[in-house]
Amino acid sequence: MKKKKILTRILIWRLKHIKDKQFVIFLSLIVGILSGLAAIILKNLVHYTHYFMTDGFNFKTENFMYLAYPAIGIFLSVIFVKYIVKDNLAHGVSRILYAISKKNGRIKFHNTYSSMIGSTLTIGFGGSVGLEAPIVLTGSAIGSNLARFFRLNYKTVILMIGCGSAGAIAGIFKAPIAGVVFAIEVLMIDLTITTVIPLLISAVTGATVAYFLLGNAVLFSFNVTTPFLLPDIPFYIFLGIICGLISLYFTRAAMYIEKNYQLIKSTWLRIILGGTILGLLIFIFPSLFGEGYEALEDILKGNGESIINQSIFSNLIENQWLFLFLLLLIIFFKVIATSTTTGIGGVGGIFAPSLFMGGVTGFFTARLVNSISSVSVSESNFALVGMAGIMAGVMHSPLTAIFLIAEITGGYELLTPLIITATIAFLTIMYFEPHSIYTKRLALRGELMTHNKDKAVLSMMKANRLIETNFKSIHPDATLGELVSVISKSSRNIIPVVNEGQYFAGLIFLDHIRDIIFQPDKYNNTYVSDLMFTPEITLNPDESMEQIALKFQMSGKFNLVVLNEGKYLGFISRAKVFSSYRNLLKQFSED
Repeated sequence: MKKKKILTRILIWRLKHIKDKQFVIFLSLIVGILSGLAAIILKNLVHYTHYFMTDGFNFKTENFMYLAYPAIGIFLSVIFVKYIVKDNLAHGVSRILYAISKKNGRIKFHNTYSSMIGSTLTIGFGGSVGLEAPIVLTGSAIGSNLARFFRLNYKTVILMIGCGSAGAIAGIFKAPIAGVVFAIEVLMIDLTITTVIPLLISAVTGATVAYFLLGNAVLFSFNVTTPFLLPDIPFYIFLGIICGLISLYFTRAAMYIEKNYQLIKSTWLRIILGGTILGLLIFIFPSLFGEGYEALEDILKGNGESIINQSIFSNLIENQWLFLFLLLLIIFFKVIATSTTTGIGGVGGIFAPSLFMGGVTGFFTARLVNSISSVSVSESNFALVGMAGIMAGVMHSPLTAIFLIAEITGGYELLTPLIITATIAFLTIMYFEPHSIYTKRLALRGELMTHNKDKAVLSMMKANRLIETNFKSIHPDATLGELVSVISKSSRNIIPVVNEGQYFAGLIFLDHIRDIIFQPDKYNNTYVSDLMFTPEITLNPDESMEQIALKFQMSGKFNLVVLNEGKYLGFISRAKVFSSYRNLLKQFSED
């Protein structure tokens, strides 16, 4: 009781002394600080765990440890998730999108720390995933819980989720613009003056906190030394097409592999099988160990051969074509390693794997061009641009990819090729796959919030909240006289016909029987079963509002009956849908 009284006093004081707009600005600053701190903490946890596990590690003499480390880390992650958190931590960005679409922005409090612990165990021990999605979920959870603590409205809760994600991305990469663009492009936060200022504040604050505590050290950075050359444009177009096709492979293969792991009912059998496969892949190609940023740095520094040098195929790199084939194998197996890590219970995201695959793809393309033509292109530039290409394709976020790579390279020297490759990669995958790896599962279930405001509002509406039950029902064996009696007590012009057990039999419209209800001589020998009809279109409470709206449009009806496995539940009216839609649209739109 004391806690509730204190909270009430705080809320009352805030409402009296701080205006809503000022409070949102203040809260965005706090969310940015906390998200930036969370990013730094997670970055250091993963770094020192990885360092502790591999300090003095010599692949040539201790390579058997690659077989054990990832499985041990995932086993510990599963124990933590299954017995301590007791909730699903997988697919962090997808969980944020689901919370925005279907849970009014409610993200559980444990997500402010649980993803950090789970991803540290997974990635620190070599799981082939990234820490960006867990930290984005952490930042978004901080924003969501702070906004709900102060009893802010839905629109502000969603904005604070975006602020948390922007601060987290900015804190990890020291890339505030990329953080803001990520919130707008991936989390689909509306871009208005009201939203962009808090997003900018959180992103800049997160990046500033990272600079203050870590200096110039970042998760991944590179200074461009080779300028962009106009004659290279056709090769960047070619790279964009390659990145789009590899992104398609990434998206579909990852979902297929994860789905098949879920068919294994035993958690421990899944870990043993998947851990063995992951260990073998990392044993063959050690560059698949962890996030892969070390391999990317080697490529950018002109030492791309090192990613094969560390493998069991180190004696084959002198043959140029075998070397290119091995690079393709790394790209192919990275998807398997990543989806195996997440499929068997590891905690992590596809952000870093996308960058890794993009870097290797760009390096492969540049080396191929240099091998088969007289032209010499920059391998480091192509690796950077390839990172943007795969990221744009897999995440369907070309702007985030462009600005992220531009910021981590310390300038915009490669802006033109970044735009070319990221755009073409995005257009290529869009031809085959309209949804990103983050949104595909939600889209299939009709649970995806989009930038289309009509669809976004419809996705927020829930059918079971719109069901009207104030309709008088009647049994099919009842007589016309009994039906007239029911009509006299009903305020609606539709009478549902229901059997024993609430099973639906049909409908009677008052307009259809108006000519006989005033003929008493038919009251005893005319039955409801002779008057009712079966509607062509019915609704299910599990249907999305977009499907329901389409059924109203197709049928032209003002009321549609709702059935669940044949049982009558009530009606949804066109007027109720429209009224609910207008109320939500007011919340969704700017004041």
